[in-house]
Amino acid sequence: MTRVGVVGATGKMGREVCAAVSAAPDLDLVAAVSRSLAGATVADAMGIEGADVVLSDALQSLADAKAEVLVDFTAAAYAPEHVAWGIEHGIHVVVGTTGFEIDEAWRVAPVGVVVAPNFAVGAVLMMRFAEQAARHFDAVEVIERHHDQKRDAPSGTAIATARRIAAARAGTFSAPAGDDLHPGARGADVDGVRVHALRLPGSVAHQEVVFGGQGQTLTIRHDTTDRSAFVPGVLIAIREVGRRPGLTVGLEALLDEA
Repeated sequence: MTRVGVVGATGKMGREVCAAVSAAPDLDLVAAVSRSLAGATVADAMGIEGADVVLSDALQSLADAKAEVLVDFTAAAYAPEHVAWGIEHGIHVVVGTTGFEIDEAWRVAPVGVVVAPNFAVGAVLMMRFAEQAARHFDAVEVIERHHDQKRDAPSGTAIATARRIAAARAGTFSAPAGDDLHPGARGADVDGVRVHALRLPGSVAHQEVVFGGQGQTLTIRHDTTDRSAFVPGVLIAIREVGRRPGLTVGLEALLDEA
């Protein structure tokens, strides 16, 4: 049994992870951190039957419970601190939070650190397919759409996709940047790839990559319609992180080993 602690346990993704870990026969939810509901049990706060772990507002609860893996779904302002704490305490770390800069020191950490902009297997494949298509199309733009509470823009997935495209394509592409009266109309520039971010209620996580060529366009699209789509990828990361000391960026590196 792998002993798991979830930080940001009562957030939207934290709840999904707590439920999935509690249900997995090879994982044991031993700690859960929540600033808003500290003192309640996971079962009472989230309706997860049999989860008698008491929510805490302190990371130390993971060390006290002898957690082996820390899973972070919090906010960009806190995630780097949580990773550093996990490394300091000899606990492997899986991070689904986005919008922060990776510390290069994590690459030589004695424990495993997995940072993934997206845990949906379909989204990982979408990025891989886009990278392959970029070898044949220089003209490309990325459009991402998320729920209206997501703070970072562009999304981590969109940034990662744009960077992979930029590294893979043989040439470059540029189109008019728009007029001075409407700045930002052409989106953000990420390594020479235009990225457009939409924030709308009714959305979860969606992205399409549109390539253009002579007489044709190619669209690669992925839609997450429910947050449960991220859970299989998170469980893969929890199970594999202990076998990979240092930093692993993205879920893709783990898929073939799972």
